[in-house]
Amino acid sequence: MASSAGRTGGRRAAVAKALVVPAAGLVALEWYARSIGFSDSIAPPSKALTELLRALGDGTLLKATGFTLYAAALGLGLGGGLGVALGLVLGLSRRAAQAAFLSMEIFRPIPSVALIPLAMLVFGFGVDMEASIVAFATFWPLAILTQSAVRQVEPRLLEVATALGLSATARVWKIVLPAIVPRLFVALRLGVGVALVVAVTVEIAANPHGLGFGLSMAQQSLRPALMLAWLFWIACMGFALNALTLWLQRGVARRMGAAL
Repeated sequence: MASSAGRTGGRRAAVAKALVVPAAGLVALEWYARSIGFSDSIAPPSKALTELLRALGDGTLLKATGFTLYAAALGLGLGGGLGVALGLVLGLSRRAAQAAFLSMEIFRPIPSVALIPLAMLVFGFGVDMEASIVAFATFWPLAILTQSAVRQVEPRLLEVATALGLSATARVWKIVLPAIVPRLFVALRLGVGVALVVAVTVEIAANPHGLGFGLSMAQQSLRPALMLAWLFWIACMGFALNALTLWLQRGVARRMGAAL
């Protein structure tokens, strides 16, 4: 009981310490904004909170959030799934990795936002255009990290699979995937962050929907408090998605009986 209470107190102390810097930053911004008066470029956080509550109340923020998260999830599912599949192939076959090396090095450095004009020509505005850009952006890191994870699988495990006469599919499902789960979650956390960043960027640059578009409209209409509110909400979404990924990681770790 005492040890449990001690752990709880330790967690609370850690959370309190982590909140010191953000709280100090908000207080400093509040003071600075009020000392120079409201302007077209900056607003105090208290005013932004009011705008945030108003946007939540009228449903505009939730509607935009749903659009952004759906497009980001769709793109991550497509790009991440293909990336993991390609990473498995390249990690298990050095011949395939050598054949794909040049193509990957040519296409991987292309900035995802540079594909916006092409995606607009193909899909027009909307979810499909945004998801395609997110898929391209998330494909590469998951493919490379998965390939690296497969390469680090203990060779003796693969030797045992060969000795048991397992098929290639059974080898992947029973040997390779369980061995790389911890690294796959690292790749997933990276992919989730990239998906949200790219989705919002596409909305700011071209797609008239979602959180990025709302942020851009607040800036163009010279409403700094509303702009700060949207920005804070996007930060909260990123934090929540990262926390969800960590929760899934711990859940899988408990089921596997190992710490990831």
